[in-house]
Amino acid sequence: MADLLFGFQVALQLSNLLACGLGVTLGTIIGVIPALGPTQGAALLIPVIFTLPAHTGLIFLSGVYMGAIYGGSVTAILFNIPGTPMAVASAFDGYPMTLKGRASAALAASAVAAFVAGTICTVLFTLFARPLAEFALTWGPPEFFAVFLVAYGAIVGLGGKSLTKSMISVILGLIFTTVGFDSITGRPRLTFGLVEFMAGIGFLVVVVGAFGIGELLRAAEESLYTKGVVTAWVRFRDLMEALREMAGMWVSFVRSTLVGFWVGVLPGTGATPASFMAYGIAKRFSKHPERFGTGEMEGLVAPQSAASAGEVGAMLPLVTLGIPGSPTAAVVLGALMIWGLHPGPLLMIDNPEVVWGFIASMYIAAVVSAILNIFCIPVWTTILRIPFTVQVPLITLLCYIGGYTENNTLFTIGLVYAFGIVGYLFKRLDYPLAPMVIAVVLGEQTEEAFRQSLIMSRGSPAIFFETTIAKAMLVLAAIFFLWPVFTALMNFIRKRSSPKPAPAAK
Repeated sequence: MADLLFGFQVALQLSNLLACGLGVTLGTIIGVIPALGPTQGAALLIPVIFTLPAHTGLIFLSGVYMGAIYGGSVTAILFNIPGTPMAVASAFDGYPMTLKGRASAALAASAVAAFVAGTICTVLFTLFARPLAEFALTWGPPEFFAVFLVAYGAIVGLGGKSLTKSMISVILGLIFTTVGFDSITGRPRLTFGLVEFMAGIGFLVVVVGAFGIGELLRAAEESLYTKGVVTAWVRFRDLMEALREMAGMWVSFVRSTLVGFWVGVLPGTGATPASFMAYGIAKRFSKHPERFGTGEMEGLVAPQSAASAGEVGAMLPLVTLGIPGSPTAAVVLGALMIWGLHPGPLLMIDNPEVVWGFIASMYIAAVVSAILNIFCIPVWTTILRIPFTVQVPLITLLCYIGGYTENNTLFTIGLVYAFGIVGYLFKRLDYPLAPMVIAVVLGEQTEEAFRQSLIMSRGSPAIFFETTIAKAMLVLAAIFFLWPVFTALMNFIRKRSSPKPAPAAK
């Protein structure tokens, strides 16, 4: 409790409070614009906050983070155009509610679900952060390497439809991290004779290009714009109506919140799979599953609460272990590294104002986001009146500025465009981007932990099996990696054992 009170002392400073409010506002706008999302928005805004102190900049990013969670559901509910990937499941029943004339009730329910679920999971975050960090202080390079393997196993085995495509994405990300100087020997590698590659490929270049430019190219191809603007206003009556309906589905709400938090904590998963999982579970246990997809309130509340919980949960392994739980958390990890901070168990000891100020700001951002998003719906919908032809050059300019600030060379702008094409091709070919981005962020740390472990053991791989923690983590990583194979085998056995239909009589 003393740590949290200290965090509120930091977060409630006027400059930090203003940063949080501005972050929530910009995050909501970013969530509303279909071509952007929390990951893209955080990446684009990092160059803007370089001059801020680390704790103020991180509080700003937490506001962006919390605001974008709800902003994406506004367009999903009103126009059937999800502003963020995590809002896709919210459109399944949110948009049908709009067609039934219940847009205000849907928006109110979405805001309340995001606020309550986010607040509950922030409490869980507060309770588990310090014990987990203190436990991680006893770890060495072998244990951290094993944990990194768990992260890769989670994003490969659980993060995508295709095991092969997820593995290719991870391998590409790891290859990108080897460009430049070897951190152990100091020798250049994979520079291909180009001096510009000596500095390596910065994570900001990869993220801004793949998520920013790549998403813009996809959005331009799919014409993600609205031809008519729907206006809605959440009145007090709508809020009370939504609360009454949600009170009757509290079991589904709690279940979705806990599922979202658990999925978010798993490295590399995040809010998007959490929202789909919660929607499927809610439909499975509903007394009226046939109503889902026709404007059922539970079909909106379940994914929205899980998405909010998943985004909060994704920050827990980031702060305590230095492992991002989602692509957006990976961007925040990169930002901390740019400030010269190294997320992990020592961060809470060396920089408590950063960690606890960030945690406290999540409480504040949840409240500010709920207020803004309940009473400012007409303002957010008017943003969609901005022509897409105006949005594209503005966002592109921000992407190039972000790439240029990596090392202030024109070469990095070319890399931003190149990774934009990579991101676009990944989308077109249905390759997951998240594994590549997380591998880019964790790649150097993974290599260092692996090589330091081998140096400690004089080249013997037996060091990875000496401690109980390392062995447990390696077993968990193996389960994650082999899970798709096990699932495919079970489906094959189920099909073989199912009775074949009798041939039709002639």
